[in-house]
Amino acid sequence: MRAVVYKGPFEVAIEQVEDPRIQHPNDALVRVTSTAICGSDLHMYEGRTAAEPGIVFGHENLGVIEETGEGVTTLSKGDRVVMPFNVACGFCKNCSAGFTGFCLTVNPGFAGGAYGYVAMGPYTGGQAEYVRVPYADFNCLKLPEGTEKETDFVLLADIFPTGYHGNELADVRPGDSVAVYGAGPVGLMAAYSAMLRGASKVFVVDRVAERLQKAREIGAIPIDFTQGSPAGQIKEQTGGEGTDKGIDAVGYQAQAQGEDREEPAIVLNSLVETVRPTGALGVPGLYVPSDPGGPDEQSKKGMLMVAVGRLFEKGLRMGTGQCNVKRYNRHLRDMIIEDRAKPSFVVSHELPLDQASSAYEKFDKRVEGYTKVVLHPQAA
Repeated sequence: MRAVVYKGPFEVAIEQVEDPRIQHPNDALVRVTSTAICGSDLHMYEGRTAAEPGIVFGHENLGVIEETGEGVTTLSKGDRVVMPFNVACGFCKNCSAGFTGFCLTVNPGFAGGAYGYVAMGPYTGGQAEYVRVPYADFNCLKLPEGTEKETDFVLLADIFPTGYHGNELADVRPGDSVAVYGAGPVGLMAAYSAMLRGASKVFVVDRVAERLQKAREIGAIPIDFTQGSPAGQIKEQTGGEGTDKGIDAVGYQAQAQGEDREEPAIVLNSLVETVRPTGALGVPGLYVPSDPGGPDEQSKKGMLMVAVGRLFEKGLRMGTGQCNVKRYNRHLRDMIIEDRAKPSFVVSHELPLDQASSAYEKFDKRVEGYTKVVLHPQAA
């Protein structure tokens, strides 16, 4: 089958790789009709992880079941399904408690597994014509038949639940004011989710004009950090108090204000200043224990200079960690079905799989309006 294969920093290629097969009675094989390029894929693409050449990318996958193992009981050939990026067993201590992003079964020695991602287990990615889904009864979410709302549903694999998760981590409630740092796909989903949860005012901080315009279009207040301290700009619009809650949708590759260099802790420190005393921070943005491309020796080891004293002084709470997609994807699916949510507003490009190399390059450079790319390996 054809698949997107990592070749080295800033290079992917479409290559023929081995077809997946049923390896366990609980497996299913899915013919992939839509698969998205994620901002976290860019960390590997840029050589900022320990990913080795040869890995097949793709953890945001939707398709149609082609075959099931004999142990699969709730799925049949022809079912349209979307899979959480988390590969999870459904029965370990963490899965039973709802922490499916930290499954203890699927990736021995590590809490959590995922498709096509470094250190997340032996699961081939879905930027390909087919993908194997382990523990399929648990990991496949059924969708309505047909092709309707395809670009909405594929976002249930990761960024829509992840944006919603940022709100859960920050305990966003009706009437809250919220500051979201980052207007990439996850940041826009976090802002959108805040509005779905009844936030009174949502600020979105970024520097890319197209992204800030997207934020404005959904009713958020755009804050361009190149025009001055984002915390200062937000406080000016909140009576000097700051927001009730804050969400970091950027992670460790954050840009220093007014300079063309990275400052890994700047978003965390900005949020500490942005959120009012006794508020809460949600951090779904990715931070890693090692970063080969870090700007200094400490950040290369995943150790950042965060204003913990100020965090403590203000009595702020902070929640972190990757999204437990299964906790949210069913009710977010139903909101899409009932036209209560339409997350596909973030999708800027839908392309055939063969254009993946160009799409990665343009998405990485934030050019030509590339905000979110969905690839279509096969017809629905």
